[in-house]
Amino acid sequence: MKHAYLSGLALNFLIGCTSTLANGHAPAEDFGCALATADSEMLAQSREDGFASQQSDADARDFASCLGHPDPFLRDKIGYEGLTATLRAGSVSEATRRDLIVDLSGNLSTKDDDGFLAPFSALGLSELVRTDRVEPFLTPDERVNIANITATYLASVSDYRAFSDQEGWRHGVAHGADVAMQLTLNPNVETGSLEGLKQAVTEQITNRSGYAFRHGEPERLARPIFFMATREAFEAEVWTTWFEHLADPAPLANWGDAYQSEVELARLHNLKAFARVLYVNASLSENEALKPIADGALNMLKTLP
Repeated sequence: MKHAYLSGLALNFLIGCTSTLANGHAPAEDFGCALATADSEMLAQSREDGFASQQSDADARDFASCLGHPDPFLRDKIGYEGLTATLRAGSVSEATRRDLIVDLSGNLSTKDDDGFLAPFSALGLSELVRTDRVEPFLTPDERVNIANITATYLASVSDYRAFSDQEGWRHGVAHGADVAMQLTLNPNVETGSLEGLKQAVTEQITNRSGYAFRHGEPERLARPIFFMATREAFEAEVWTTWFEHLADPAPLANWGDAYQSEVELARLHNLKAFARVLYVNASLSENEALKPIADGALNMLKTLP
């Protein structure tokens, strides 16, 4: 009965979260969440039941339509968690998953003042990409395209809002890194795509935004790097050069000058946090493939003041 009720509420379903204005901005008020008018207690009960009665293609689309909604309950607890549960149940068709990948990938380039659509589309995309890792269905070209879109998004995130007691999560950097991690874990994603994702991580952790990460972003950015290393996608020399690039103070003459600049202090903070995460986790691992990461991160920490 719950499924029939929720489906009835979605008769006028519009994928508003994937509909954008001509200028690439999401509509200000029409969020298009197909479940926005559903009884909140029923939705909460459905969530409590693990969304067991919402496992169809239509349900997956309904959940995805709520990923840009300003209400954190509809966006996160229902939209994201519902989509995740439905995908992990293995009941969503390949055709619908492909459609959702196209829709959510397109959302990554949207700009809206609320700032929920792109990061939560990235989070939903990470779950869609995971299904291809568990049971491959995408073509090589499709994987390359998703990796390129993900790299572009991750490198370009400039909205650093994370959690708000009133509004819930945004967390664009972390969510973009989650897609990168799922792609990196997939053995069918080729080294060329991994290079693009590595570059995106590099650009995000070295950027001079003036924002000091404090919501776990370095940890999330480190994950795809770890899995690239465990896949032995790059030679040890590549990692050595990469760490040397990260530790380069340019455009500063030396890192001591960072202490006279808020922007550079934030960059230094982010790099040190990132290096610590990499070093601690890689040095504690018994996986030999992570030794270049442990060595590179340690040398980086010795270089940074």
